[in-house]
Amino acid sequence: QVQLVESGGDLVQPGGSLRLSCAGSGFAFSQSSMRWYRQVPGKERELVARISSAGGTTAYLDSVKGRFTISRDNAKNTVYLQMNSLKPEDTAVYYCNAYDYSIFRDYWGQGTQVTVSS
Repeated sequence: QVQLVESGGDLVQPGGSLRLSCAGSGFAFSQSSMRWYRQVPGKERELVARISSAGGTTAYLDSVKGRFTISRDNAKNTVYLQMNSLKPEDTAVYYCNAYDYSIFRDYWGQGTQVTVSS
């Protein structure tokens, strides 16, 4: 059974920091590209950050460059999103996504709410 379980979402003040975690199981985590998406009501889900299977390549949405860092620990089957200098416009539900290249399948977590507000 495939599972992606996100955690770490919270209410934080502008300028604050959060670290999201996503623990994967039931699929070839170390052969999967991992991504963080976010979505606000009434808008399309947008790709925030992605990391290659070995962690050597990362990419970011322009609006989060320099503030967010994606990383992974394949020994723990976990991907992280460190979010610094948070802004109200970062408020969204954040979703973890895995693309398993060994069988060309795509998986999603249930999402975790991040709210940036004073």
